[in-house]
Amino acid sequence: MKMHSNTIFITGGTSGIGKGLAEAFHRLGNQVIIGGRREDRLRSVCATNPGMRHFVLDVTDLASIRNTARKVIAEFPALNCVFNNAGMQRRHDFAGGKPVDDAAVVAEIQTNLLGLIRVSSEFLPHLKNQQDAILLNVSSGLAFVPLSIFPVYCATKAAVHSFSLSLRRQLKDSKVKVIELIPPYVATELGGGATPPSGALRPMPLETFIVETMKELEGNEDEIAIGGSKNLLAATAPESVRKIFDGMNH
Repeated sequence: MKMHSNTIFITGGTSGIGKGLAEAFHRLGNQVIIGGRREDRLRSVCATNPGMRHFVLDVTDLASIRNTARKVIAEFPALNCVFNNAGMQRRHDFAGGKPVDDAAVVAEIQTNLLGLIRVSSEFLPHLKNQQDAILLNVSSGLAFVPLSIFPVYCATKAAVHSFSLSLRRQLKDSKVKVIELIPPYVATELGGGATPPSGALRPMPLETFIVETMKELEGNEDEIAIGGSKNLLAATAPESVRKIFDGMNH
């Protein structure tokens, strides 16, 4: 993708990957707008990055998505990039004999999947008329090989991957390029910020992830897997699957 002179809206921009990408693109001279639920965090990020703008956005609320999309497009008509980054990760034990927290399950699905679909739907009519338009969806290496303690999170990210494939095919004759960013385990607040147990997979430092991601985004790939996610994607997406997909969706 073009790395300069963009106008970029990023959901989940108050911490972790969203904040890291926002600041990296801001440093390159792009107009960056961040969205998130925590207005104090939004203000703090923008205060340390003069020129960055923010809008309060709850991706679990359709009215919030529609109102925010309308405001962003009206104030920034040059908007050409939307990054779907907002995410939530919760542990769920379906074998423990106790009822699973239904509200937590719903919130996770709404944040990770339904919100992403709705944000895409609201911004795509505008993006279709822009040059160098990008819709970037953040999935996860866990979309391809799930971690069973996060069953709902992994399922939503697998759905994000599938949705991205279909969306890319539907938009193949448009000006919009659909990119799927596939992070590995990154040291962010997503999993609660807990220190992993001894012997567990170690997280990639956020700074390292952002540097590698920015380098990869300079290219023209549709799927960008970082770190250990490259192996997971390669192992579960053989060439035969791609050929079948192409045959079914010609």
